Amino acid sequence: MDTADSEIDDRPLYGRRRRTVMRVIVLVAVAAMVLPLVANLVTVSAATASSSCARAVAYVAPDATGSSARFELFGPGGIGWECYAVGGFHDGRHVVSLGLIPGMVELPRGVDA
Repeated sequence: MDTADSEIDDRPLYGRRRRTVMRVIVLVAVAAMVLPLVANLVTVSAATASSSCARAVAYVAPDATGSSARFELFGPGGIGWECYAVGGFHDGRHVVSLGLIPGMVELPRGVDA
């Protein structure tokens, strides 16, 4: 009787197809939870980088007609958001590195940009 019991206990609880289906369902559920967080992080980071870049360009290069915030892997400040002045005498001039998760740019006291 012991041999019959051990043969039954050695079998997997679920079949191969069911385990594969469960793995796929779990991966889809995890992706469904993570993707909105990543999309939100990218959207908020892009808006913050754009706002910070506009303030920095207004202070550093007031003759520039605009600003451009771009995410770069190999930018002047390493991986992260980079700010460039556009137009005027500073077409494409690097102004400031905003970092991987951008925040507001620190301007000297008394400066309203």
